[in-house]
Amino acid sequence: MAKQASARPVVSRRREVGDTSARSLLMTVLGEFVLPRGRPVWTSALVETLALFGVEEKSARQALARTAAEGWLASERVGRRVRWALTPPGRRLLTEGAQRIYDFGSGERAWDGTWLVVLVSVPETKRDLRHRVRTRLSWAGFGSPEPGVWITPHTHREPEALAVLKELQLADGALSFTATYGALGSEAAMVARAWDLSEVEERYEAFIDGFTGLHPAPGDPTLHALTLLVHEWRRFPFLDPRLPPELLPPGWSGARATALFHDRHAHWTTGARRRWEELQD
Repeated sequence: MAKQASARPVVSRRREVGDTSARSLLMTVLGEFVLPRGRPVWTSALVETLALFGVEEKSARQALARTAAEGWLASERVGRRVRWALTPPGRRLLTEGAQRIYDFGSGERAWDGTWLVVLVSVPETKRDLRHRVRTRLSWAGFGSPEPGVWITPHTHREPEALAVLKELQLADGALSFTATYGALGSEAAMVARAWDLSEVEERYEAFIDGFTGLHPAPGDPTLHALTLLVHEWRRFPFLDPRLPPELLPPGWSGARATALFHDRHAHWTTGARRRWEELQD
């Protein structure tokens, strides 16, 4: 029997279920439907789509207002109705995000065994700055086996690390170099200390369990399924450092999850966008 979408929680500003907030769902909808359409969208279409996830109308409108206040959306009144268009910064943000989401897991490079190592020291007292360094370098695929030490097998990401450290005003005191692993300890142990791959694999397994065998009916169920698919997948570029196969545990589920995402996205996009267009009337 085909699986139906899981129960839809009520999401509001004060009550979020997991990472599924009205604000984050709105960004998923904007990137998946508004960005490629290239035209303004009515408030009602956004509110109705978020309602598929149990988001109350008040919370949906608050999410729109916050997103506009941040400069990603601009509103226009047409008679008694309001429509929303992406601003140039909003379009750039979502275009970059879409590229990261849809390119994630494809075009893997062969690894020559070289590591990029970045050394950056942040005092314990500057907790907020330490958190920002960890967040930004983790997003770039770096792991930290020891405080102040950041590593990645993707040596081409050095410019990205440099940009992060310049922005945080830490570049002048940082060091970087490339190297191969030496004779002390083991590479596998270093990887285990730098990244929690067990947590990433659990997320992949949950994704696979959630979308394997899911066959939504036309209309709202397909719109809901595609939005949820992209919303869940967009977290993985942050969670998964995309290590070369030789550094991963046996039977790594990331490849299966990637194939499932692209397969379901290809099957559901036409129906979801057809329903999205119907909401524009």
